[in-house]
Amino acid sequence: MPAAADGFRMPAEWAPHERTWMAWPGANDTFADPATLAGARAAWASVARAVRRFEPVTVVCAPGESAGARALLGPGVETVERELDDAWMRDVGPTFLVDGRGGLAAVDWTFNGWGAQEWARWDHDAKIAAYVSDLAGARTYTSPLVNEGGAIHVDGEGTVLLTETVQLGPERNPGWTKERVEAEIHAQLGTSKAIWLPRGLTADYPPLGHGTLGHVDIVAAFARPGVVVVHAQQDPAHPDHEVSREIIGLLGAATDARGRRLEVVEVPAPTVLEADGRWADYSYINHYLCNGGVVLCAFDDPRDETAAEIFGRLFPDRAVTLVDARPVFTGGGGVHCITQQQPRVG
Repeated sequence: MPAAADGFRMPAEWAPHERTWMAWPGANDTFADPATLAGARAAWASVARAVRRFEPVTVVCAPGESAGARALLGPGVETVERELDDAWMRDVGPTFLVDGRGGLAAVDWTFNGWGAQEWARWDHDAKIAAYVSDLAGARTYTSPLVNEGGAIHVDGEGTVLLTETVQLGPERNPGWTKERVEAEIHAQLGTSKAIWLPRGLTADYPPLGHGTLGHVDIVAAFARPGVVVVHAQQDPAHPDHEVSREIIGLLGAATDARGRRLEVVEVPAPTVLEADGRWADYSYINHYLCNGGVVLCAFDDPRDETAAEIFGRLFPDRAVTLVDARPVFTGGGGVHCITQQQPRVG
């Protein structure tokens, strides 16, 4: 029986958290050279410390890596050890659910290395969701859908954002129809309406880097029911200019599960167009909401403060913390990609 049938649903990210889960970067194809790995670990630690100001943080480390991780993470951040392939807890970790009666559950999606990409390894990461769910004391529901946490975003009131190139891509779910995907998503998350985006940002696809083939959490996210923040690439020279225009138009015409027309808040992309010799997918949308805080990607860019002001207006009761996310984006993600919330129950 799926999770929703037992009364569980995925709350919005702004709902209170019990803690945040992360995973510690190790030597792999994503962080192939020592300098890149060192930069990634420093960036992951900065995010963990920023989140720890607001709520507990637990970091899953590969065996033998905890001591070195704690030296960078600093006091107050917990570590546990488990075999890992990579460090993207949003995607390999569980999607937590609540039932409103004190119950905690989690969906363990099928994970296949973001569409069985040639650089990915997932023998260990495919087991992390069940491991974290067990540590959290959650009831685990296993889904046959190949999916990741960065590929969904919910408003807590029945609406979920999805991307056609992810859940419907042949790399993940060959033969699945849109109706079948929606049925499985709703059955596990307790949602009732899916809003589909056609694709993600340009650099999220091969051969430009370690991409996800179009995760939604770098493009659009709910800020509250009826309101979405959307990546707005304003420079026509960047291919994401047309991508973001299409998505902004689509979301502006969409209604949510309650029948509300969505209010779209455009968040200008950073001014930099290229990074590491390729189109940049730097995005402020890939932020993380924690108890009393917004941890926001920064890029040493003039638009950093503009984004901080936008998020400050959207979340006036939360402190906005900017963290340099460039080393995270070098690996193929952002602040949201490396964090996973465990909601508070009761």
